[in-house]
Amino acid sequence: MAPISFENVQLKFIEVNNFKSYRGFKKIGPLKPFMAVIGPNGSGKSNFMDAISFVMGEKTNLLRVKRLSDLIHGASVGKPISSKASVSAIFEIEMENGMVEKKFTRSISGASADHKIDKASVTPKEYLTELEKIGINAKAKNFLVFQGAVESIAMKNPKERTALFEEISASGALKEDYEKCKAEMLAAEEETQHTYQKKKAIGAERKEAKLEKEEAEKYQKLQDDMAERQVELQLFRLFHNEKAIGEMKDQIDAKNKEHDKVDKKKESAEKALADVKKSSGKRTRDFDKVSQDIRDKEADIAKKKPAFIKAKEKSAHMVKKVETAKKSLKQAKKAEEAHQSDIQELESELRMVERKKTEFEEQVKEDTQASGSKNDVILEDDQIEIYQKLKEKAGKESARHMSDLDSINREHKSDQDRLDNEMRKKLDVESKMKNKGHELEESQKRLDKLNDHIRASETQLDEQKKLYNELNQDVGSSKDRIRELTDSLEEVTGELGDARVDKHEDNRRKKKQEIVENFKRLFPGVYDRMINMSQPIHKKYNVAITKQLGRYMEAIVVDTESTARQCIQYLKDQMLEPETFLPLDYIQAKPLKERLRNINNPKGVKLLYDVLQYEPAEIKRAVLFVTNNSLVCETPEDAMKVAYEMEDGQRYDAVALDGTFYQKSGIISGGSMDLARKAKRWDDKHVSNLKAKKEKYTEELRAAMKSSRKESEIQTIQSQVQGLETRLKYSLTDRETTNKKIDKLSKEMDRMRADLEKFAPAIRDIENTMRKREKQIETTKDKMNTVEDRVFADFCKKIGVKNIRQYEERELKSQQERAKKKLEFENQINRISTQLEYEQKREEQLQQNVRKFERTVQDVEDQLESSKKAESVTMTEIDKEMKDVEKLKTEKNFLKSEVDKSESEVEAAKKEVTNVQKDMASISKAINQIEASLDNERATRHTILKQCKMDSINIPMRKGRLEEIQDDNDEDPSIEMSSSQPSHVIYEKEEKIKIDYSGLNMSLQDLEEADDVRKVEKRFEKQISDLSATIHRIQAPNMKAMQKLDEAREKLAEANKDFDNVRRKAKQAKMNFERVKQERYDLFMKCFEHVSNTIDGIYKNLARNQSAQAFLGPENPEEPYLEGINYNCVAPGKRFQPMSNLSGGEKTIAALALLFGIHSFQPAPFFVLDEIDAALDNTNIGKVASYIESQREKMNIVVISLKEEFYSHADALIGITTDSTKMQETGALISKVLTLDLTPYEKHF
Repeated sequence: MAPISFENVQLKFIEVNNFKSYRGFKKIGPLKPFMAVIGPNGSGKSNFMDAISFVMGEKTNLLRVKRLSDLIHGASVGKPISSKASVSAIFEIEMENGMVEKKFTRSISGASADHKIDKASVTPKEYLTELEKIGINAKAKNFLVFQGAVESIAMKNPKERTALFEEISASGALKEDYEKCKAEMLAAEEETQHTYQKKKAIGAERKEAKLEKEEAEKYQKLQDDMAERQVELQLFRLFHNEKAIGEMKDQIDAKNKEHDKVDKKKESAEKALADVKKSSGKRTRDFDKVSQDIRDKEADIAKKKPAFIKAKEKSAHMVKKVETAKKSLKQAKKAEEAHQSDIQELESELRMVERKKTEFEEQVKEDTQASGSKNDVILEDDQIEIYQKLKEKAGKESARHMSDLDSINREHKSDQDRLDNEMRKKLDVESKMKNKGHELEESQKRLDKLNDHIRASETQLDEQKKLYNELNQDVGSSKDRIRELTDSLEEVTGELGDARVDKHEDNRRKKKQEIVENFKRLFPGVYDRMINMSQPIHKKYNVAITKQLGRYMEAIVVDTESTARQCIQYLKDQMLEPETFLPLDYIQAKPLKERLRNINNPKGVKLLYDVLQYEPAEIKRAVLFVTNNSLVCETPEDAMKVAYEMEDGQRYDAVALDGTFYQKSGIISGGSMDLARKAKRWDDKHVSNLKAKKEKYTEELRAAMKSSRKESEIQTIQSQVQGLETRLKYSLTDRETTNKKIDKLSKEMDRMRADLEKFAPAIRDIENTMRKREKQIETTKDKMNTVEDRVFADFCKKIGVKNIRQYEERELKSQQERAKKKLEFENQINRISTQLEYEQKREEQLQQNVRKFERTVQDVEDQLESSKKAESVTMTEIDKEMKDVEKLKTEKNFLKSEVDKSESEVEAAKKEVTNVQKDMASISKAINQIEASLDNERATRHTILKQCKMDSINIPMRKGRLEEIQDDNDEDPSIEMSSSQPSHVIYEKEEKIKIDYSGLNMSLQDLEEADDVRKVEKRFEKQISDLSATIHRIQAPNMKAMQKLDEAREKLAEANKDFDNVRRKAKQAKMNFERVKQERYDLFMKCFEHVSNTIDGIYKNLARNQSAQAFLGPENPEEPYLEGINYNCVAPGKRFQPMSNLSGGEKTIAALALLFGIHSFQPAPFFVLDEIDAALDNTNIGKVASYIESQREKMNIVVISLKEEFYSHADALIGITTDSTKMQETGALISKVLTLDLTPYEKHF
């Protein structure tokens, strides 16, 4: 069962038994996420790495020994301690059902190795497969970095780096298959070409045998066929000659009648033209008048628009002012309502305190009356006299104590006054703080409103300035732009000149281009027509390129065969004309023959591919296909020499500049008028570009002229910008004043808070002092009470009280409590009255604010109403003008249609007159032509009859004889042609001769079209000529022609079979190669793209600087494994430079970034690094260590290091040292292993 992921596999222990320098059994672990192996040089640290490499399946020759048995302890000095040794790796794997331990053991027994997994023996292949399941790839060595490997990786060249990626990605395993399939494909293609040439030669042999057979079969018939064809040809000529003469006579009569009829029609057409011109002139004058009225109205509207815009802007500003004023009024009313609520609360509180005071006074009165009737002790007069005497006596005896008590009471009363004063000050400060808080709140609200207003004003000001700048820029440059565009337009018009493209041809091309545009929209992968994506480098090559491209000139280039089939189906569905397609993945394009570029004799020979520009580069395959390594030459003679007479004995396709094409197969074709016409398509492309420029310049000129009419808008916007700047300046000043006021209030409140904080300690000190003094008063009173108790003892018994204080204090205490309570009520009433008086004073100010904002709202609303009225008036005027313009435009459109109609009528009338004139001229010309043709036909009949007489061709006659035909060989032909009378007499005599046409086939007599007659006549002539040539060419028939033909047919059948087999083999070889190529590419790019995407982030983390950059780039993106891979880094704070110019530490950091990036592609559960810090300074060691610490959650990392700056970051240390005592005994290196867990100790970095 496989683990959930490689991150859930942990290497926990390494067990070594008699392996190299490790004598006996040693169990190293448990391993922490970040382990460091330390120890002096030569102690066996590298042997520990060899042990890990050995148990992970590494080959013996990479473990620094020659034989497997040399790995046993003591074998290096010739004293092996045992015949066996082993290394085990114990992994802890998180499975779906919990944590599982898995033990991998590789042992040595003599010269052989044994592999075990959890004590079960397995084959080496199964052993490595199980390691791969937990992410360990022994071939790729994705779990360890040997000593010195970091430097070698940093200095690898691009080819070596590619080999590293091939090893990591496993694409290198396919290299042999790739080379093999490629060689098979090339061999199959060569064999296919050879078989095809063989088949072609056999086909030519069969064709030759067939011709010999046909010559033998036809030889006997040629003479008879030739005689029959001559009679048939002359009868055919005479029949259609007589037929043409009769038709021409009828045509002359018909044309004379038609001429008279057209003459009458001409008179009526000229009269109609005069009437239409008169009507058209009147309509044109009306149209011009309405157009002028429209321009006048639009000028008036343009003058009124700035005023309307200004009124509209003012209205919008007034609306915002109304909203702001209403918002301020609402806040003022809200503040007044809150203030009224505070006053009501204070008045309610004052009434409640006064009511409680009254209730308390009434309660005191009732309590006094009730105590007087029940509990008061009432003394008699003599008892009072005794009380006063005793009191005087007690006073004398306690005079000292009384003096002390009076002094203490005075001090106590002084402190009480101080306490009351402090409390009153505290209440005053709290009241002032509350008032200042209200003022601060109001100021803050005002500041918020000012900020909102300033932001809105700044936004509006920025928009207006932007609009002003845009308009100003447009208007400022419009005149220069108009001049530039006018010059450009004149230049383009001059270049166009009289160039004209046939209208119907242009429409046809537009329709065909629309088809291509539809293809591009519907089917991704459609490029364009070949002619639209290519262009000769010079006009002189137009004809030659047109000749070579042929039907591919209009071909449509697509990416795949599937896309081409979809396009063809679309053409069928839409019932459109057929098109030619060039699928890039289907066409067989020959590679470019570079040696053809070196032809120096004759001069001026170039590859057609080199004189044809094309874009985009993706269509290169299609261009190679249509050019087919053809050569272009200056003259036909040079082209023939290049095609057939080169020194290397090879033949090539060559085309001359005039279109003469010499194919290597021997076929020669010349240029033609049609070819020259097709070649003009390259010039038509230039004309189309000029027309597009003309349309573009015309549109820009129209826009520039429109921009030049915006000066009035600029003035309006400029005035608005000035107004906004003024308002913004006042608002900023107001905000600054408000901010100062807020700062002042905040400082005052901070001072008051500080004062409040001072009151509490002072009050606390006074209260503590008073409590201490109260204890002194009690002590003094106790002393006085002792004196009073002794003096008043007998008196108290008489009046029935415990002591005299019981009588005195009852009255005194009640009086003091009533006085204290009354004082509290009075203090509360004073405080509330003071606060209420202050709030009543503020009430008038708040009411003034409300009235002020109400007046502001009313004033602004009045201004808004006035602005809206002005806006409405201006808008009404503009609307009226606009409606008038619309009416005039409607009338203009109507008049325009009438003018167009009149112009059409004039044109139609002119056209009618012209047509009638043309018809008359045409009829006259036709009559002359027919008469001339009639004379020619008669002369032709005379020539035919004379030829029959001279060649003794016996044509059948119904009347007359060939001997009656006049022979004029002895006369001068020029004299006969100059005189019409003798020819006329001869033709009349020959008309009496009647030919018998019964032997002429009816199908030949029924031919009506002259072209058909000429074709048949040429066919007869060609047949006779061919028969004559054949008779003179053929000497005697070849009697063995049939046998030769049968042999050629058998050879051709066998060659076809061989060709089909070879072609299937070549196709299969190509498919195998493409499959292996794609598989190799996918494996390689999967690894490369992963490392390329992660290496920059790893390098930034290692360098601890986001400005650091690392990137990989293949030299051959299509097949990256064939070329090198470039690796470049930009160190922090430095410019880009080659890897070789980096310092040792920078190279190490760059190499580590590459190593960690590669490791992240197929991460092993642990990573062993042997002295990677050798070239690093302390700063870089810290960076690397920090990065490794950040990866501890993902894998076990074991580093071998001699530097404290590095291994001090580890979670645990594995110390390796030597056992000197035992080494002296055995003579072999013996390593001891110590482990130290550093996690309990605090880190100091």
